[in-house]
Amino acid sequence: MRLNQVQVDHYRSNGFLLLESLLDQREVAALRSAFERDSRVPGPQVVTEEGGKEVRAVYSSHQRQPEYAGLIRDPRVLHPVQQLLSDDVYIYQFKINAKPAFGGDKWAWHQDYLAWRLADGLPAPRQVNVGVFLDDVTEFNGPVIFLPGSQQGGLVREGRADSARSDQHLDPDDISLTPQQLAEHVDRHGMTSPKGPAGSVVLFSPEIVHGSAPNMSPFTRRLLIATYNDTANLPRPSGEARPAHVVCRDTEPLRALPVPFSQTLETVTA
Repeated sequence: MRLNQVQVDHYRSNGFLLLESLLDQREVAALRSAFERDSRVPGPQVVTEEGGKEVRAVYSSHQRQPEYAGLIRDPRVLHPVQQLLSDDVYIYQFKINAKPAFGGDKWAWHQDYLAWRLADGLPAPRQVNVGVFLDDVTEFNGPVIFLPGSQQGGLVREGRADSARSDQHLDPDDISLTPQQLAEHVDRHGMTSPKGPAGSVVLFSPEIVHGSAPNMSPFTRRLLIATYNDTANLPRPSGEARPAHVVCRDTEPLRALPVPFSQTLETVTA
């Protein structure tokens, strides 16, 4: 899997690129099953909805589940990332955002790189986010909304809120845009929301402004986000480093599998 020049140009210009139905339904089913297993593993890597027991996010699943360990090295995923960054990349962060049906909470308008610069001392926005749809994403179940081209202006805000919403991770509410900032950027860039069947993949910039509304529908929306970072751009935290389930410690450059991840699982289980 290689991106053509039109796709590369689209990513550079708009800050995101949708690859519809990149994974087949059998692969999606395997990833869903792995999520169900991993969300039941107790530990600080599981973030719950405020005031409830519903899972809001699970971190570092690739360290525990073979399906995800293979996915991050799948040539359909890794090769496009290498085209956009460099040949030497690693997983900086891996999480699955789960928006349960009938009330999965919003994610505030923000830019990812600000969080990583503040919390981890990442020197530059040399990352690519790979979002994998584990469910069909429609206009009804809280899809991610992007402001296309907003990554070209750099960071909109500099600091974070005085009070943290979550003590488990740096929540987007802590670094959210003000209403005035958002209105100005929407007026300049517009809004768009990539949608598609489960198995679709969206690549997006660490500096693109994005957010999502609550999920009021009866349809679950689980979004896997694997963040790749250039190995020449390692974190430089000013204080104690964040936990290993939030910021991965293995910075060895990834090398692509010779076949899709699902075929490697078949070999193991055969």
